[in-house]
Amino acid sequence: MVEEPKSAADCLQATREVGFDEFLRADRSDATACPLPRQADSVKTARDVTRSTLKSWGLSELSDDAALVVSELVTNAVRYALCPPSRVEAKPITLMLLRLSPHVLLAVADPSDEAPTPKEPDFISENGRGLYIVETYSQCWGWDHLNRGGKAVWALFSGTTA
Repeated sequence: MVEEPKSAADCLQATREVGFDEFLRADRSDATACPLPRQADSVKTARDVTRSTLKSWGLSELSDDAALVVSELVTNAVRYALCPPSRVEAKPITLMLLRLSPHVLLAVADPSDEAPTPKEPDFISENGRGLYIVETYSQCWGWDHLNRGGKAVWALFSGTTA
């Protein structure tokens, strides 16, 4: 599935060595972090932030696929953060984009410790296709626990530098 296994592995290893928690706190020119409220209109905000960030990095060609994937990840984060009501309601969902040339890693951090579980896609149902879409449109995806609690679900994209 991964076109450039060594490069993708290097990017993911670098992210894990520093940790998503560190990237979420850092003020970096190659990263964007955007806290999102736990509500449905956060999906549009996440798509807009993704598109504008990729455009500013000269990676507009990734915008459509990345916006679709981020929509699915934020939708899942909002859905599972709201039902059942969580004990960690004060913690927002956070969208993060990280440029690790030639790759872009996008991640959605949420306060839930529940692992994302892919389902067999039901193409008739309106639900249950999210992680299938993430897998289809990204090079690879996965998730990591956050030191502060919760998790970050990520997807890796390969782009060409402008």
